[in-house]
Amino acid sequence: MENKLDITKNKFSVIDSVELVTSYLENYQNNKIFKYLDDIHNADIAELLQNLDPVLRLSLLNIIRDRFDPEILTYLNDSLRDEIVETLDIKQLASNAKQLDIDDAVDLVEDLEKEDQNTFLENLEEEERNLIEQGLNYPEDSAGRLMQRKFVSIDQWWNVGQAIDYLRGNKKKLPEDFYDIYLIDKDRKVEGVVPLGRLMGSKRNVKLSSLKNKELRAIEINTDQEEVAYQFSKYGLVSAPVIDEQKKILGSITVDDVVDVIEEEREEDILKLGGVGHTDIYNSVVDTTKSRISWLIVNLMTAVVASIVIGLFEAAIEKVVALAILMPIVASMGANAGTQTLTVAVRALAVKELTTSNALKIITKETLIGGINGIIFAVIISLVSIYWFQDFMLGVIIGLAMVLNLILAGFAGTIIPLALEKMKIDPALASAVILTTITDVFGFLSFLGLATLFLI
Repeated sequence: MENKLDITKNKFSVIDSVELVTSYLENYQNNKIFKYLDDIHNADIAELLQNLDPVLRLSLLNIIRDRFDPEILTYLNDSLRDEIVETLDIKQLASNAKQLDIDDAVDLVEDLEKEDQNTFLENLEEEERNLIEQGLNYPEDSAGRLMQRKFVSIDQWWNVGQAIDYLRGNKKKLPEDFYDIYLIDKDRKVEGVVPLGRLMGSKRNVKLSSLKNKELRAIEINTDQEEVAYQFSKYGLVSAPVIDEQKKILGSITVDDVVDVIEEEREEDILKLGGVGHTDIYNSVVDTTKSRISWLIVNLMTAVVASIVIGLFEAAIEKVVALAILMPIVASMGANAGTQTLTVAVRALAVKELTTSNALKIITKETLIGGINGIIFAVIISLVSIYWFQDFMLGVIIGLAMVLNLILAGFAGTIIPLALEKMKIDPALASAVILTTITDVFGFLSFLGLATLFLI
């Protein structure tokens, strides 16, 4: 297995890695552990740590603690990150953080306990400490937290030859990876962006101002990270300068940081739609239970509301037992249809495809789709009900209730997230509970109400 892994280093397999490191730990082969970890990416080490048995994970951390790269922490689940930080020595961690990008260092420090934050910062060089503290002063999830402090800015009046000479003579001051060069004036205001490839492909006497992009896409320091990701996606950016209120450059955001934001926002929305605030797979049983119980209480309350509606028609259900058998169908179909619409609407809001300008058109479309689906499934369930209970009117009633509830589901699935967005409430977090309550209550009310009118 060891040879196989050596040959296929770039094809990381977490299962093989866990087996290999486990065997090294059990046989006290520390040198092989160091060699193996040196050959794989920090993201792979993070995945390895997440999948190791807790006891073995602790053993591995104790072995590598003096050589532990803090960048590994940036790839870890939050709860597991906290657990590992408690195991490591904060002073040693700070000492190992010299090669860490400032934006990654800010991301790491902001999640530490206050006491650990102070210890970490005290053990950094003054320049790096000041940059991290500046980053921590910006709002959470803002461009200020996301940006890198190292970037390439050059006088806008220079030519290609001057720029290349500058880059060659200042290697130590350059970021490890960069894609664009920012042209600035004497006040450090950004006047343009020149892609690195365009610079290297031009003759030395060409003015940089003639090579800059037609449009300047700069991001203000307090811009929310979700808006930053939207700008990168919309305009196909690989990097963008970050500016203050006076339009002076403060840093740079690159596409690799934005990919992390997109993944974070996607995961957050999925979890919220499921009534879970954050990933809790590595949390303790008690902590996980506490985080989930609030939404379960809300769901219990909505279920009680639906039960109260059913209770209003107790007499009708006693006389026509078929109602009790069929009524969950109407409610569940409405909830499922509404959830489909809701998922599309929340996603459309996130990527700004659904706005106030086209809201009426989208609401009308989704309501119409609900009506069409309602008619199709009304015919199916009506025929099934008539055959099952030998009652034509019962089939007509459940079909009509199905149409009405699916129309409402299409309408509510669009209007609810729009309304919550208008009220500054996260649609991903609250929409599902409201929608389910509406479709359940209206589904029971329409079916049992029609049955009371026409059958009893």
